[in-house]
Amino acid sequence: MISETHPNAEHFPKGVSGPALRAMHHAGVKSLKELAKWTEADLLALHGMGPKAIRVLKRALARQKRHFRRA
Repeated sequence: MISETHPNAEHFPKGVSGPALRAMHHAGVKSLKELAKWTEADLLALHGMGPKAIRVLKRALARQKRHFRRA
């Protein structure tokens, strides 16, 4: 089932991998608004999160006039 392998995929942009979606799900990040509370470094520390996902998420945040929290 897609929701099990890609939890909350509908809340994040296309291009974010399954492992990155699962990493955010397990960390309790369920929306871009919640994602903006995280630093890039903290997000990259999650197993399954990589540089490509960070780039895609950063662009999605920018479209909403948001950004990652600064360290």
